[in-house]
Amino acid sequence: MLERFFPDEYMDSTYSIDFEKLYSQGFRGIIFDIDNTLVPHGAPADKRAEELFRRLKEIGFSCCLLSNNQYERVSSFNKNIQVHFIENAHKPGRKNYLKAMELMGTNLENTVFIGDQLFTDVYGAKRTGMHNILVKPIHPKEEIQIVLKRKLEKIVLYFYRKELRRRKNS
Repeated sequence: MLERFFPDEYMDSTYSIDFEKLYSQGFRGIIFDIDNTLVPHGAPADKRAEELFRRLKEIGFSCCLLSNNQYERVSSFNKNIQVHFIENAHKPGRKNYLKAMELMGTNLENTVFIGDQLFTDVYGAKRTGMHNILVKPIHPKEEIQIVLKRKLEKIVLYFYRKELRRRKNS
């Protein structure tokens, strides 16, 4: 039952992902959450985020920001990034994951989603049928509703790790 929330991959940070490897595996589109995936919650795009998107464009990726935040937050973050974006995305609903692929000209087979929350980011990507990577949150300071979800996420991640160990030992 909990498997529906298990990420396809789990990484320490967005910034530790081998994007060249993803490209060599055939991925051409990346959909990103923003808060605690690329920067701390509510922070503007920093030099590290700007450099990441410059690098991704050089590699050949098309990118889209998919956020449940409102227009002002997402558009201001995107000011120096300059990629597609969808605000007020209603994750984990499937509609805007599909719209993001349409904007990028990609499909389920060549698009990956990267985010820090299981019950919105990863679950929405899985419901859509998209490869997904869960990353650890950048900063512990979060809104109260997210803090509560993190407690539930710990339970799911316990069983996720247990399943990974079982597969490894089989």
